Amino acid sequence: MAVAAVVLAMLVPVAAARSPAGTQHRLEGERPRAREAGIVIGSLPTGPLNALVDVRGVAVGHTTVIDGGDIRTGVTAILPHGGDPYRERVPAAIHVGNGYGKLLGVTQVRELGELETPVLLTGTLSVWRAADALVDWMLARPGMEQVRSLNPVVGETNDGYLSDIRARPITPAHVVAALEGASTSNVDEGAIGAGTGTVAFGWKGGIGTSSRVVPGGHTVGVLVQSNFGGELVVGGRPARGLLPDPATCDAGGCPPHAGDGSIMIVVATDAPLDARGLERLASRALVGLGRTGSTMSNGSGDYVIAFSTAESARLPLDRERHALERLSNGAMSPLFQAVAEATEEAILNSMFRARTVHGHRGTVHALPLEPLLAARLSAGRPSAGKP
Repeated sequence: MAVAAVVLAMLVPVAAARSPAGTQHRLEGERPRAREAGIVIGSLPTGPLNALVDVRGVAVGHTTVIDGGDIRTGVTAILPHGGDPYRERVPAAIHVGNGYGKLLGVTQVRELGELETPVLLTGTLSVWRAADALVDWMLARPGMEQVRSLNPVVGETNDGYLSDIRARPITPAHVVAALEGASTSNVDEGAIGAGTGTVAFGWKGGIGTSSRVVPGGHTVGVLVQSNFGGELVVGGRPARGLLPDPATCDAGGCPPHAGDGSIMIVVATDAPLDARGLERLASRALVGLGRTGSTMSNGSGDYVIAFSTAESARLPLDRERHALERLSNGAMSPLFQAVAEATEEAILNSMFRARTVHGHRGTVHALPLEPLLAARLSAGRPSAGKP
């Protein structure tokens, strides 16, 4: 793809205009987030933006790649802080719910318990191209001249229904644009970046995000790339019987909805945790995934990447010893609740915000919100003759 097309892809309208306090004001005709539509998940308060970037220092960037009628894909970049990710490493863990996927970098993160690059998300067959571009970008940074080993972390979901996945369209320019365009106020969601071509429960999936603040002040933020299936549950209410069949069968077949697919879940927190604590936190994200109706089927790759941004938990490369402060096991339960709630809401946001997309093999429709919200309102009304 030419550079001009890359620039055009990046000029997709932003999802919202934001006030200084983080309040979002929807543009006319835009789809709401779950909470804006009245679907409140859990009991913990959200951060100011209700997003991964509520964790101080975390930045998110997207490049959306739309070309002709067959390419609907992109890149999403997550930077753990504004410094040098290689020399100022953060503790990290990766939890595998179901390992049907192509997550690069997993073994070294598990072995060392640290993250030394930003995290990238993209489409399945573009993982290696994205990783190669990330390595080039990292090696070109100041102070990296003598580096001879690097562990890029790149996750994926298969967007091959809406995008010609075999074309492997991701270029270095797309990756650099996502990395260098990353913002600490980014809450763009839906069919954007790595979520441009994804499908969830047969409806349009995408990028979604949410956050929670626990008693004591620590924040847990979550970002998802939803592309999985099962039996959709919205705010504890099964959607079966409320929605039409999402399948739009044509010459290319029907969008997947029976369970196969994948989800990438990225968790950040400012709580001081080591790799073991982050592994425990990451595993609880799957509680939130399950609440949306996923059963993590055989063909679904379900991964959680978790890291801590706490200054006291950093792992500087030039120090022989690290004085690591960390929360006790007994202090973890509020964080477990937070990550479960934020994951569930992030998944719903990814679908609530996504619009109908026409692509390579057919059409995937936006989740119909009216029947879900009408049923919820109806269930909340008192019956005749009752107070």
